[in-house]
Amino acid sequence: MKQSARRRVRIKICGITNPDDAELAILLGADALGFNTWEGSKRYIDLDKEAEWLEELPPFVTKVALLVNASLSAAESISRKPFIDALQLHGDEDATYCSAVSAMGRPFIKALRVKSVEDFSHLAEFETRHFLMDAHVQGLFGGTGVRVDLDLAAEFRRLHPRLALILAGGLKPENVFDAVTKVRPYAVDVSSGVESEPGRKDPALLHDFIEAVRAAETE
Repeated sequence: MKQSARRRVRIKICGITNPDDAELAILLGADALGFNTWEGSKRYIDLDKEAEWLEELPPFVTKVALLVNASLSAAESISRKPFIDALQLHGDEDATYCSAVSAMGRPFIKALRVKSVEDFSHLAEFETRHFLMDAHVQGLFGGTGVRVDLDLAAEFRRLHPRLALILAGGLKPENVFDAVTKVRPYAVDVSSGVESEPGRKDPALLHDFIEAVRAAETE
């Protein structure tokens, strides 16, 4: 198939905690940055304390705030921050919660920690067309490094071709090419797979990851 017929795969670098990593990810070609507001994460970031450099990030890169079972008032407060473009709900948020978030007017992504095709049966209830598929690890909410089930992800694409699938879970420079060519997601999301330590990105891994995604687009 000709290159022009392939859809560009968006790249989100999640778990950004400092301006140097943010600037490097943007320089290398990231489309979106993720900021983890869950205090239980090793990549937690206080958006208010870090607002000065967050406000200086370029406007054409999407800034996504990751929430885990946050109160609706907290979600609304974060959604109103001028340097946040979208929310990512990465906990056990139900349809009622998602409906309330939808009413806030900010785009949002609903993360799914999937175990079987049955987990795809009620997607319309979440009131979004953007879904992130992550590996299911009991008691943990992303950033685990555990690889997502690519067969399930491919089945999601087959069953729901009009939804935007963001593929996450154990992606690394050495496996993201195969993941993209097998699933053909709307986007990929990586955190631990491009780190030297939790919350610190490795320049070489970031470069190799993004290059591998771009190479997969032409296959």
